[in-house]
Amino acid sequence: MKNELEIIRETPELLLVNKPSGLLTMPARGGLAKEKHLVGLLHQRFGSVFITHRLDRDASGLILFARTPEAHRYYSGLFETRAIEKKYLVVAEGKVAEDRGEIDKPLKQRGSGRMSVAFDGKRSLTKYSVMERLRGATLLEVSIVTGRRHQIRAHLYSIGNPVLGDSLYGEAAKQSKYPRLMLHSWRLRFTDLAGKTMSAEADPPADFMGVLKVLR
Repeated sequence: MKNELEIIRETPELLLVNKPSGLLTMPARGGLAKEKHLVGLLHQRFGSVFITHRLDRDASGLILFARTPEAHRYYSGLFETRAIEKKYLVVAEGKVAEDRGEIDKPLKQRGSGRMSVAFDGKRSLTKYSVMERLRGATLLEVSIVTGRRHQIRAHLYSIGNPVLGDSLYGEAAKQSKYPRLMLHSWRLRFTDLAGKTMSAEADPPADFMGVLKVLR
């Protein structure tokens, strides 16, 4: 893969990395146990790094790693207390009716690995706004107030607009014609350890833009 280690920002306390689609964030089990992962690649280049959050294997975009135990405690706390702004670019199947809206539905993990809406699940809140209406799809800017596993994917599926390329939640035969999951972590904004506001953006990669071009 090209650009496996595209470093957006590097300081003594953190790394901001632009992860390509198809690369695991961290080691996996079972059939994926031998696959390359971003943590391993960063260890080779930078030594010890600490995970503060993660991106799905088939998503792309910004992900933050801490480089010291102190930074790990601090940045993990920002994600846990929702004190960090996370923006995603997402192409959803079909027409999303409202120009902006919220999906406030509790999510629970099932044995299949899927997340589903359930009354006894954990509270999950996703906000979105329409950026562009495409042919048979909608480009959204999405922010997640909570950080549940597969939250964006499960929430958009629950309103009848699964993420394009998502064969786990969408109709597999239909979604398999897309080369990737159309979900990209676009922007992070937060207060760093020194108390300064830090913001970073990562433009969508060529495989994401290629799908957009076809849909326009």
